[in-house]
Formats: sequence, structure tokens, C-alpha cells
Amino acid sequence: MKKSLQTIFILIALLINLSAVKAQYVLKEADKAFDLFNYNKAINLYEQAYKKKQTLHAAERLAQSYQFINNYPQAESWYAIASKMPGSKNENILNYAKTLQQNAKYSEAKTQYLSFFEKDTILSSNDKSKLIASCDSAVKWMKNPSKTQVNNLNTINGPQSDWGSTLYQNALVFTSDRKTSAETDKNKPFLKFDGSKLPDKKIYGWTGNGYLKLYTKQGNDSVKTFSVNAVTNYHIGAASFTADGKTVYFTLTRIPENLNKIKEKTRTINVEIFSNTKNSDGTWGAAIPFKYNDVKAYSVGDPFILGNGNKLYFLSDMHGGLGGTDIYVVEKLSSGAWGEAKNLGELNSQGNERTPYLDNNNVFYFSSDGQVGMGGLDIFRVSKSLSGTSMVTNLGYPTNSPQDDFAFNMDDKTNKAYLSSNRFGGLGNDDIYSLNTNLNYAIKLNGKVFDKKTNQVISKAVVTLTKINSTPIKVESDNDGNFKFNLEQNSDYELTGVKTNYRSGFAQLTTKALSADSVLTKNLYLETVELDKPIKIENIFYDFDKWSIRADAAVELDKLVKVMLENPTIWIEFGSHTDSRGKDAYNLILSQKRADAAVKYIVSKGIDVNRISAKGYGESKLLNNCKNGIQCDEQAQQANRRTEFKIVKQ
Repeated sequence: MKKSLQTIFILIALLINLSAVKAQYVLKEADKAFDLFNYNKAINLYEQAYKKKQTLHAAERLAQSYQFINNYPQAESWYAIASKMPGSKNENILNYAKTLQQNAKYSEAKTQYLSFFEKDTILSSNDKSKLIASCDSAVKWMKNPSKTQVNNLNTINGPQSDWGSTLYQNALVFTSDRKTSAETDKNKPFLKFDGSKLPDKKIYGWTGNGYLKLYTKQGNDSVKTFSVNAVTNYHIGAASFTADGKTVYFTLTRIPENLNKIKEKTRTINVEIFSNTKNSDGTWGAAIPFKYNDVKAYSVGDPFILGNGNKLYFLSDMHGGLGGTDIYVVEKLSSGAWGEAKNLGELNSQGNERTPYLDNNNVFYFSSDGQVGMGGLDIFRVSKSLSGTSMVTNLGYPTNSPQDDFAFNMDDKTNKAYLSSNRFGGLGNDDIYSLNTNLNYAIKLNGKVFDKKTNQVISKAVVTLTKINSTPIKVESDNDGNFKFNLEQNSDYELTGVKTNYRSGFAQLTTKALSADSVLTKNLYLETVELDKPIKIENIFYDFDKWSIRADAAVELDKLVKVMLENPTIWIEFGSHTDSRGKDAYNLILSQKRADAAVKYIVSKGIDVNRISAKGYGESKLLNNCKNGIQCDEQAQQANRRTEFKIVKQ
């Protein structure tokens, strides 16, 4: 007997050691994928590693990876975990605050910013004030939204990134990486790759999609490629045309000559601006490099050319700027050459300015993540005061969102405005939207957010209203849990409430058959998330000595699938328990097979396998005294034959 126990202990020690070795291998492979910007692969591997051993490194890298692909809910979840782990850097609190902000949880973000400030010695007082002001301003803008409806151009947008639209000869020209049907991630206008070999000419490693190219759509015609006779096999960015349509400016990435290849070191290729002029036969001539291109030193991009072709606005991170990327302007000389590039100093910030645009009324628009805004890039308008100084105004909500909003432009003939955004509710990552300012709101919606268990009001919950097939709008519940929205007639809506440490709450409503000036009341009830607390799933039955999922059990498991789809950051452990009848070892095996079968079913419904694990407990966690050798009635035995799940990560 003693020898048998020693053998068991040795086997257990070997298994533990093998598991640790495997975890280290998975983590090493995850780091390789991360360093090569293959974030989707890295996420899968880091999650596997974290399930085996909960390390700060894995949690931080998961937070960073999700942030790089703009999955803000997942990034928030992992930064929340990383920021609380022993040895965590103060920077994790700052990034946690930023992701809360990007998820419209402004009051919670403000709390985390203040926590970060207590330990921070780097940020200036002006930077700190700007972060707090952004949270406070966003809450006010959301409570008092402009009468603007942001409409997704779903006849153009696809599952990838579509952005940077402009009107050209009655057609819309835009940028997209839609070449493949692979899942897309936020694309950046730089070419990153393993420096030891040239990048694939068909697939961009960061996203797994094609490279950015120009496309066009006119009326009911299908989307077509728009060729500008570029000099690259890689990215071609947003275009800008002169009024006569004969000259186009655009950004691109290309591999420069004499590129030094460095093994196991990533390379970043900067962006350049090129232009084309039409030949007499209507074809585009050779691409001409912009005067200020310097691909080995800095980037230039986002060109906007005035209609007469004599003035060009662009962005650059060249030396001497105020922040990451600044906006510059350059004018043509009488010789036809470009003159000196001037930094628009009073508009630029210590952050990044993007996508300049000047309308026919000389109103200037641009995007920035360095001004007081809602999070990410916001769109701003510049006007002149009576004294002649520039007044920079945030376009507010819902034109701007907690995510990136950029590439604002207008149709000169109709004055219809367009923008690009990766806001929630889109069809792809970046989508193109039009703005409608002729809204007719006639019905009011009032409601409160409650804790489902205690019936206490929940303040600072983020409530989202989504008109079916339209773009969502959000608001924070006030200190008394109140929220309100304006509704359109003859419409169906969905209402969602989220709050950290709570499961999402949902409701549906309609304004069909309601008269104008009606007032609707609809409350939301949220359930708290309690980690590692077993929650029994009712009516999960198995045939005797079987573990296959019966039809009646599938109905109940579908409810758990719904919970996981509505709360995409939670991880669960699915547990199966038996009564004490039968041999202990057999019961343990049977319960594990039942738990595995349930997990397999849930994964088949689209739940990521990394989010769920199976645990068969056999008869090791009885709820009563019906142990081996104890006579119990069927009701008492049934109490122990149960299926449970518990949330192990939120």
C-alpha cells in the first residue's frame, strides 16, 4: 500500500512538472507571436498559459494584445486583473483607466485616473487635468446629445476595415483591407514585419487581412477597386482629389531601396504621400513623390488638397513637432513647386492629430486624441473668434464616441457629412458613417438601473439604447440610477446596462402604436458577479450511466451560452457532480465525461474554448451526509446529482 501511494505521488509530481514545462513552452510561443505583431495568435496562447498558471506577464500581454486590436472590453478586463496582481506596474492602472474610458465607463475611469495620479511622478498637471476634464465632459455630452443621428453605410461597409471616404465624380472613394474574409483588427498606416524577410505581398501580418487599398462605389453599383497607378504592393491610404478630379493625393507604404534586413528584429516602414495627375486619355499618370517624404526618418500622411490644388494639409511625425503626429500645411509657389511646410501649432497637441479637412465655408475639421475628448480620436471644428484667435470645439456626442472618430468630410453639393469610426455596433472594425441632423424625436424614455438581488439603485452604469439596425447611443445612470433617452416613433429598440462587477442587463421596447409625446418607462436589473460561487443549472439530466447531452439538457445549456455571449469577458468552470452510489473512481470518471460533453456542446455554439473548462467532481463535494455506507432516500441522493458552473474570471 505504501509503495502504491508513493507511485501515485511520483506520477502526480511528474504530471505537475510536465504541465509547468508545457505552460512555459506556450508562454514562449506567445511571446514570439506578440513580438511579431501577430496578436490574435498571441491572445490564444497567452490565454492557454494563464489558465495553467496565472502570471502577471500573461495578464499584461493579454491586456496589451486586446488593446492593440481594439477589443476594449477584453482589454479592460485584463488590465483590471493585471493592475491588482502583486508586482504590477503603475502603468497598468493608467491603461485600465484608458480602457474604461474607451468603454464609456467615464466615472469609473476617473476613479482609476485619480488612483494613478497618487503614484505618478511623470504626467504634468496639465495632462492630468485634461484626462479628468475628458471624463467629466463626456458624461455631460452623453446626457445632452446633439440632435444628430449617426448612420452606418451598410451598403459599403464589410466585416473588415472601411474608412476615409471622399466624393469623386458622384462616387464614393474609400479605403479598405477587404481583400480577404478573415477577421479584421484595427489597421495602422505603417508596415510592420519581421526584419529578416520581406512581408507577404498579399496578407498583412498584423491583421491577417489584405493590405489597405482604394475602392469606389457609385449608386447601386457594386464596390470596385480604384486604381491610382501606385508604386507599391502594400498599403494605399485615403485619397483626396482636386475639384476638377484631375489630381489625386494619397498615402502609401513601400519597401525602400537598400533596406537592411536584421534577423529577429521587427521593422517599421513609414508612410509617404504620392500624387497622380490624369493623362489626356483619362488614365492616371506616374505616381509623384511628395516633397517632404523621408521614409527612413518619419511619416507623412492623411493628405487633404484644396479644390484649386494650391494648398495641401497633411500630418507628420517629423522632428520639431508638438506631439505624436502634427498637422502641417504647405502652399504652392508661383513656380509650381511646394513651399515651406508650416506646423499648425495652435491646433496641434502633445497627442496625435489626424485627417485634416476644410469645407467650402472655410471651417476646418480634424481629429485628435490629445485634446479634451471622449476617448481615442475625436473630431474637432475650428472657427475664428472676434479677436481672430482660433476656437477649437469638440463636435460632441453622438458624432464622437468613446472610440476612434476621424476622417470627417462633406459632400460639397448636399452638405451631407461623413466620418469614419470603430465605435461599437459597426459591421467591421472601422466603418464609414453618414450624419443626419434632421431628427424627429417625439417619445421620451425614462428608466432606472437596479441591483437585481438587493433592489438598490445602481449609479454610473452605462446604459445603451440600440434602435434595431441602427447605431447605438449611450448614457451613464445618475446618482439615483436614472437614465433617459429620446425615441423615434414606429421603432423597435434594445436596452442594455453594464457596470463593472455586474452581469449585463437587457430589455426590449417598442414605440409602435404609441402617439407622439408619449412617455415610456423601462427599468434594468443587473446581477452581481461573484467569483468562484457555484451556481446550479436546473434540469440537467443524463441517461443512466451516460454522458451525452439530451435535448432537455441542451435547452438549459443554451441559457448559459446566452449568458456568455452577453458577457464576453467572463470565464467559467463547468462542474458535474454525482451521488455516492457506485465506486468513487468510476463516479469521478463519469462526472468528468459529463462535464466534458457539456463544455463541448457550449463550444459548438460559438464560445471560445479558452473561456470554459470542465471539472468532474464525482462524489467529492456532497451537499448532505449521504456518503458511502449511509442509506438515503432518492430525494437526498438527487440533491447531490447536480450540474453547476462558477465564474472564475470576469
